[in-house]
Amino acid sequence: MADPKEEKPVKYTVHQFPAVSQDNPEYGRSATWVQAVSHGFHQHRRDDEYLAKTLAAYQADQRELTGVYVSGGVPEHSLGAEVPVATYATMRKPLNIGFGRQLEANLVTAVTVRGTHRRQGILRGMISADLEAAKDAGLAVAALTASEGTIYGRFGFGVATFECSIKVDTGPRFRLRGLPEGHVEVADPAVLLDIAPKIFERVQRATPGSIGRQEYYRLLASGSIGHDGKPDLAVRCALHYDHSGTPDGYVSYRFKGWDAKPFTMEIVDLVAGNDAAYLDLWRFLGSIDLIDVVTWAEAPVNDPLAWALEDPRCIEDSDVRDMLWLRILDVPAALAARQYPVTGRLVLQVSDTLGLAGGTWELESDAGAGATVRDASGQDPDLVLDIADLASAYLGAVSPVTLAAAGRISERRPGAAFAAQQMFAVERPAHCLTHF
Repeated sequence: MADPKEEKPVKYTVHQFPAVSQDNPEYGRSATWVQAVSHGFHQHRRDDEYLAKTLAAYQADQRELTGVYVSGGVPEHSLGAEVPVATYATMRKPLNIGFGRQLEANLVTAVTVRGTHRRQGILRGMISADLEAAKDAGLAVAALTASEGTIYGRFGFGVATFECSIKVDTGPRFRLRGLPEGHVEVADPAVLLDIAPKIFERVQRATPGSIGRQEYYRLLASGSIGHDGKPDLAVRCALHYDHSGTPDGYVSYRFKGWDAKPFTMEIVDLVAGNDAAYLDLWRFLGSIDLIDVVTWAEAPVNDPLAWALEDPRCIEDSDVRDMLWLRILDVPAALAARQYPVTGRLVLQVSDTLGLAGGTWELESDAGAGATVRDASGQDPDLVLDIADLASAYLGAVSPVTLAAAGRISERRPGAAFAAQQMFAVERPAHCLTHF
């Protein structure tokens, strides 16, 4: 009979380490970790060039990598014990929470668990430990973009922004109202290595829901790296200049080939620092000779292009989907960080199954620069909601009225959901252009 006091062998060990570039002695461990991520997302095995470029970009982002490894030996001929059975990574970037305010966020990415090691509590363990550590470090929010929509709600993440795919007919019907307010010139895509981050910084300051971009984006937009790790020689780019001659927008794009009918141009990245630049870049795209259709996989749901076109039926949109998911780690800090456009008072009773951020708080706004958040334990709440639903309402992209109608929020004071909708409104529709 086994001794009940005998310690059971540890099945897994967890190691956290920074991403390092090729000249670091620990490069092999990072490279093996990247291969495990590729396996988890059903991508092909990465070559040395891809690994070197990717890990150099990860190092620039200061990514922290987590691997879960089998303790002891593994069966003969299977993947070695040095290959993690689960992966997880984080980095910190600013999140625009409305009216130009930025809040540092813990970004979660590269989450995989090998199919043969599921139902072992690995995913819950990685996420719970990371969220606790982020809160202990003073961060009020975490964020991710999800490949599956059913996983992260149970960990307190709520959908906070949306995006859609569009196909735009750029034939004779494509005509925009108004006149250009700047001009567009074709450029060498390599200029985006320097210019793209500067232009995106303007977007970051102006767009609620926007997350600071990682190193990979300037490489992708410029064609310096494609999805296979090699330079994407098909990428072209154009810059928008304001009246002073300063670049304030860009679009990078690629032709899908003469075998694709109708002839199609695909947007790789479109970033505009203001509304005029956005519409002028679309004017340029609509003027490209021999092209019938322009497609974009990351268009905003509330797209001004549709309202600028004389015939909005030029746009065919599909596949509206969740984009950014938020997880509030510290309710008072997150609420106090926001600016509220109207005067109001709400008592929010928030539940959190992970025990990180539950409680009851009074939020009071005078429609000014600040808001007051107080502990309201024992008070009757106006709204009762889960931490995930507070995250969905936080950037104004999901109405508390809709959440109440769906049975996700309980309205204890009549009209409280509508009051929350007004309070959590932001100055323009929330949109996140950055996947991670």
